[in-house]
This record gives sequence, C-alpha cells and structure tokens, in this order.
Amino acid sequence: MKILIVEARFYKDIADELVKGAIQALEAHGAEYDRISVPGVFEVPGAIRFAADGNDGYDGYIALGCVIRGETSHYDYVCKESAHALQNLVISDRLAIGYGILTVENRDQAWARCSVEKYNKGAAVAEAAIRMMKLKKQYGLIR
Repeated sequence: MKILIVEARFYKDIADELVKGAIQALEAHGAEYDRISVPGVFEVPGAIRFAADGNDGYDGYIALGCVIRGETSHYDYVCKESAHALQNLVISDRLAIGYGILTVENRDQAWARCSVEKYNKGAAVAEAAIRMMKLKKQYGLIR
C-alpha cells in the first residue's frame, strides 16, 4: 500500500498531532507513505486531485486538517466545500480517502480529537483509508 498524507498546516500544532497518529497507524500496517502540506483545509482536495491526475501511484489518501469556528461564516464555507470536494473525489473518481478534517468550535475540542495519548483522529482515518483500499482491491479497482 502506498498512501499520500495531505495535511493542512493552518493550525500547525494540531496538524502535527494528526499526522503523528496517522503515521503510527500506517507503519503498524507496513504501508508506504509520502507526506505533503498545504496552507489550509480548503486546499486539501485540490492537492489530492493534483496527485491523482499526475499518475502518482498512490493507492489511497489521507486528508488531515482542522477548521475552528470563528466570528464569520468563513468556517461554514470551508467545512462544507472541502468535505463536498473530498466526497466527490471518493464517489466520482473512486479514490480511497481517509477524511480527517476536524471541524470544531474551539482548540479544546480539536485537542480532544487529535491527542495521541487519548483519541487521535489521524490514526482513525488512516485505518479507514486502509480499509477502503482493501475494499477497492477486493473489487478489482486497485492493484
């Protein structure tokens, strides 16, 4: 299995924890991985699309990042559009993607979902991506 981790770096400390959990899970499965970063969550689907269009050789992808609600409606647009774009890549393009975009009200909620010592969403979505790659292989859609 070869996987691309795409991490949004807007909240660097949270991204680092999510990536740490994802890498632990991938290494436990013996998966190969590459890691790239993008400025924010909105750019994650585009980076995955670029990699897939570039005949990248990846069997799956892990989308990681965090959006914390602010005082404007920007939060709603970023959350909705990035989730919609990632789902389109899964459904229309048949990409195996682990969805690890935290959408939270505050930093405390984010840390509760990314702490490696407690529950780490990065590890959970790495497991989900691996499961989806295995499912694609079962149906003959992946080597």
